Amino acid sequence: MRSTPGTETRRTPSRRVRSATAVAAALGLVATAAACGGGAAGGGASTVVLGIAADPGSLSPTMALAGTALSMNTFAYDTLVHFAADGSLVPGVAEKWSVTPTSARFTIRSGVTCEDGSALTAADVAAEYNHIADPRNRSPMLGLSVPVTAVAEADEATRTVTVTTKKPAPFIAHMARMLPLVCEESLAAPDSLARATGASGPYRLTEAVPGDHYTYTRRDGYSWGPRGATGADLPRTVVFKVVTNESTAANLLMAGQINTMQINGADQQRLNAAGVKSRSVEALFGQFMFNERAPLATADLAVRRALVSVLDLRELRNVSTGGEGKPPTAIGEMAPTPCAGDPVTGNVPRHDPGRAAKDLRAAGWTKSGGTWKKDGEPLTVKLAYAVNQGPQVASAIELAVQRWDDFGVKASARPVGGAGIAGALVAGDWDVAWAPIGVTLPDQLTQFYDGPPPPAGNNFGAIANPGYHRLAAQASARPGTSGCDLWEAAEAALVERVDIVPIVSKENRVYGKGVTFQVNGSGIIPSTLRRSGS
Repeated sequence: MRSTPGTETRRTPSRRVRSATAVAAALGLVATAAACGGGAAGGGASTVVLGIAADPGSLSPTMALAGTALSMNTFAYDTLVHFAADGSLVPGVAEKWSVTPTSARFTIRSGVTCEDGSALTAADVAAEYNHIADPRNRSPMLGLSVPVTAVAEADEATRTVTVTTKKPAPFIAHMARMLPLVCEESLAAPDSLARATGASGPYRLTEAVPGDHYTYTRRDGYSWGPRGATGADLPRTVVFKVVTNESTAANLLMAGQINTMQINGADQQRLNAAGVKSRSVEALFGQFMFNERAPLATADLAVRRALVSVLDLRELRNVSTGGEGKPPTAIGEMAPTPCAGDPVTGNVPRHDPGRAAKDLRAAGWTKSGGTWKKDGEPLTVKLAYAVNQGPQVASAIELAVQRWDDFGVKASARPVGGAGIAGALVAGDWDVAWAPIGVTLPDQLTQFYDGPPPPAGNNFGAIANPGYHRLAAQASARPGTSGCDLWEAAEAALVERVDIVPIVSKENRVYGKGVTFQVNGSGIIPSTLRRSGS
């Protein structure tokens, strides 16, 4: 049986809507879910309450891309494959698969059902691929879980789905880890799942009180989790509780009213002192991106290198994280990721103000009246940053501005509301941006560092790095991890040319009390959640 693209629900085309949503997620501008458990809403011995920092908004699995919604949806919808801790793939709804640079073939496990009891078939999976791949449906999952040029066909006799693309999609199987599976009937009205579920995973949504809590109930008979995991040992009820204030969340955690919560700020100290256990995933927290549009001064490599050499990145690292940050070894890929090389170490300009002055003079700049000038114009830098990263980041930005001012650069900070940083980058009124990006696959970064700038694309800094372009193209022609060395070399080319400067990574830490669990970049891994006695 074949599922033909172009037969699903139609909507008005809007590429920019999809891109803006995807960009917001990649820039870390949406709340991340964290899990917690214990005697809050819905209590009982088999109830776990998962704290979330913000309401998820729509939960529609083909439309939602907010971090909270993505995390919640992992409890209700299974995926074809899952990631192991080392970034390798393990079976999920797909019991096996094969890939080439432009195709993937998945064999669907028998016995998988949706919430209404109907079988999840190869035709359902193919229909979802084609629904998301149709740009008229405006799914923000296009390009993240489904390749942009994907076409899927199902063969019910062999329970297989074959996905092909016109352009290389080297991580086509890995992308399927982000595809929440639904039965085909749900595709006709995706908005109907904004506050409901058509679950294929271990839980179904049974109560939704926006702004307060969402209750999920375990599905009986679930047996197709990672490596065939079942729901037998999972909590019977999981409640996602909205707790917007970290200090309040820490208080609830300490009091046993909730059992885990992602805590990023100063409340970590008292939780650590109290011996509350935690799990964490390291992510890029601070990175400079340069705007290289002509005639901006930052289009000049000498200027970019000088601006970085003036700064002591260790200072920025410590100030921005309260001393909790680490030197980054990646430019945005979060664990688990299939490529774990280090394109950063040894490639960032060293702290050397004297060298910075030499670089500027060699590029035709002179210092007059304490200010660097060229053709009579001062060297001016606008540094944009998202305020939702907290007051410590704001202090780091002020420090960078002060260091540049002392050096003779007319620098200023440009604070931007968290949800608006993507829009600010598109608008282009910036020279440098504190803009960490978070993805799981290296090819997901190409839209930001190669190709067209806004409004045609998401290459915010108008970067044109020949080495990155060439090496990324070569890597894209190799399936999966066989291209990892090339991806690492491509990313190193960005850092060496000072198109981007990774500054600090930080652990996203989820604290737990009364539960055990494992985490990845999406939050709690549902199949690992258990009640415990401490």
